[in-house]
Amino acid sequence: MRAIRIASAALLSAAALGLATAPTALAEENEPNITSFGFSVTPETVAPGGTVTLTSDGCEVPSVTVTSGVFDTVTLNEGRPGSATVDVEAKAGARYEITFDCKGERGTANLTIAPHTGPDHDKGDVTGPDTSPGAHKGVKAGFGSEAGSADEGLGATELVTGVLLIAGALGAAVVLTRRRGADGNA
Repeated sequence: MRAIRIASAALLSAAALGLATAPTALAEENEPNITSFGFSVTPETVAPGGTVTLTSDGCEVPSVTVTSGVFDTVTLNEGRPGSATVDVEAKAGARYEITFDCKGERGTANLTIAPHTGPDHDKGDVTGPDTSPGAHKGVKAGFGSEAGSADEGLGATELVTGVLLIAGALGAAVVLTRRRGADGNA
């Protein structure tokens, strides 16, 4: 009986430790992107081959470098906006991270790729599916998208749910074990 109690206590301690670290994981995942300089990407959703406008303000150095796995590196000079053309191979529905670097301080924004809509895709028309002949199915190598992140491992929500289920099962086992021990001693 003592071995069961020790094992139960150890497992409950491990579950409690998991619960204690889960809120930290959630906070890091949802942490706001706060920097000493401002930046933006417009539009936030664009079709493959479309153009985005990149802006930055408040950086003390004359240039800000903007990088992403979905377009070539852009340098914004003297606070003036710049533009980038999204790769035509960008996967529709994917979400790419765009990094703005101001003298080593980095801020990130997300860019969502919408379905290609034909000749007007540069103008922000993102309403229809890609009907062009020979549409590309692949995506250019780079940072990738959040669409594939589900295959990479468990997210914070799944981790918390799993830990809660384990803790509940262990608690039920402890209660049942104690009831059996009390019934056997009576």
